Amino acid sequence: MNEGKSLRARRLMSEAGRSLIVPMDHGISVGATTGLRDIAATVGQVSDGGANGVVLHKGLVPTVQGSLRQGTALIVHMSASTSLGAHINRKVAVCTVAEAVRLGADAVSLHINAGTETEPEQIKDSALIAEECALWGVPLLAMVYVRSSPEDEHNPVKVAHAARMAAELGADLVKCHYTGDPDTFSRVVEGCPVPILIAGGAAHGDVRKLFTTVDEALQAGAAGVSMGRNIFESPDVTAMTSHLGKLIHNRWSVDRVYDAYQDHLAAGTPLAAV
Repeated sequence: MNEGKSLRARRLMSEAGRSLIVPMDHGISVGATTGLRDIAATVGQVSDGGANGVVLHKGLVPTVQGSLRQGTALIVHMSASTSLGAHINRKVAVCTVAEAVRLGADAVSLHINAGTETEPEQIKDSALIAEECALWGVPLLAMVYVRSSPEDEHNPVKVAHAARMAAELGADLVKCHYTGDPDTFSRVVEGCPVPILIAGGAAHGDVRKLFTTVDEALQAGAAGVSMGRNIFESPDVTAMTSHLGKLIHNRWSVDRVYDAYQDHLAAGTPLAAV
């Protein structure tokens, strides 16, 4: 990793090598969903909660630039598809690294749907973007999912393969699904030479389960999370971000962080700045 890339990469991680990234690139794929209608407000909330980074498409950067607090990295997303058409799993490049740099990005991200008919195109785009990242000194977060079938999405062998593929294409960070237990996920981590973040998936409302999943992934060697809907669709976006940070960065126990989060919601008071 060159000096420029190393410097920018440090903005994405704590000194202990952990990260809490909040992707908010969903507007292209599914529209302005709950939590994303006022994107500037939501960015401000997760930034106030101590997020290490946010993921956005290029067109929203001017809208949110006043909401990003010092310490929250800007990650510009490079690929897209929509649920309006017949090819939601076909991610295509919609930005260049040069554009992202001009917008002030600390890093860029891309999405690969492995196991789909258009996997070869996505691999090719990813390799070209990784080359651009090396030239510009910009870290690359690869969000890679197994989409060959719903049953395969959390398959440990296939998730491990997809994560390794992303690293071999040049990713500096990899986001993938949690496989369901620490033992199998530890093998995913062992096979990937770059830090791994787990995806949050659809918001499910079971906060204790969410905290438990994150804790298990960390025990298995994950570097943190790249989690969107379970954060920006939560009742208190800043508090959810902050309490996940206590779990990830401060390594609070699941019971401690869950109780603290519930106490905060019950009190109905604003979260102190972190």
